[in-house]
Order: sequence, then C-alpha cells, then structure tokens
Amino acid sequence: MDEIQAIQRLKNGDISGLEFLVARHQVKAVRTAYLITRDLGLAEDVVQDSFLQAFRSIRGFDSTRLFEPWFMRNVVNASVKMMQRSAKQVEVGDEADESLFAELAARVESVEEQVESIEIQNQIWDAMQKLSPRQRAVIVQRYFLEMSEKEMAEDAGSAVGTVKWMLNAARERLRGLIERSER
Repeated sequence: MDEIQAIQRLKNGDISGLEFLVARHQVKAVRTAYLITRDLGLAEDVVQDSFLQAFRSIRGFDSTRLFEPWFMRNVVNASVKMMQRSAKQVEVGDEADESLFAELAARVESVEEQVESIEIQNQIWDAMQKLSPRQRAVIVQRYFLEMSEKEMAEDAGSAVGTVKWMLNAARERLRGLIERSER
C-alpha cells in the first residue's frame, strides 16, 4: 500500500489506511509536537488527536496534494493551541533533555568538543523554552520541517511577509536570549 491508496481507503471509510499513515508520519509528528510543547506525553496526545482529526476530515482532503504538509500543519496548529490553553511548563534540564544532549554529544570526537556541543545545545534549548508557542512553531516549521516561507504562509493562510516577520522576530528573540546566556 502507498500513501495515495491509504488516503483512498480512508475516504472510502476503511480505517486500515490510517495504520499506514500513522506508521509513516508518527515519529516526525511527535518530534514536531514535542519541540513546540516540550512535553512528550502532551506531544503524543496532540499527534493522536491530529490523526483522529485527519481521519474525521479526510473526505475534504484534496488528494492531488501531499498528505504530510497538510497533516504537519495540523500538528503544529494543535500543538500551539494546546500550549496556549495550558499553563504547564516543563522544567529545563529534566532527565529526558539531559539524555538527549548526552546522546548527541557522544557523537562528537573530542572531550572539549563534547563539552562545547552540550553547552551550545543547552543554550539553544534554554532559549527555545523562553519563546512563545507561536515563535517556537515557526522555528520548528522552518528549521525542523524545512518548510519554505511560502509553504508556511500557505499553511497559515497569511501573507509571506507576515511569515517572514514572525520568523525574523522569533530568530531575533532566540539570538538575543542566546547572547544573554553567553554573558
């Protein structure tokens, strides 16, 4: 089965198409939601809800378009909404973050490079936590999902200039936060 067949099965009311889409897109969707929510359990809930929403609204999906950008836009939007509704904030430096950074640092050659890499990752992670959910979302869309500004604008239903402004504001805030942490 391929993605087109899976979508067609869903449109025909056959839920087996969803299994294919979940297998194909779940990992990237959870990572995306996690980068915005900063909570793995919450990210998994957002993705599960997004798959259920995709199942419910698949009949309106334009089969001439790719599924992934449509679905990831829904994941990003659901993640931002969840964070806006929730006052829950994850403490920076919890064990999951430390193990992630330790794993990445293990790939670096020298001890000095490992220390520097961990420090840089911690600075970026700390700064990302201080961005608003919407700012985190545009950073994730641009640099993790590798979406163009045009794609981001189409997904958001806004002008490219608006997306450029939002992205620039998020980058400037991130840069300022990182520079402050270096001092």
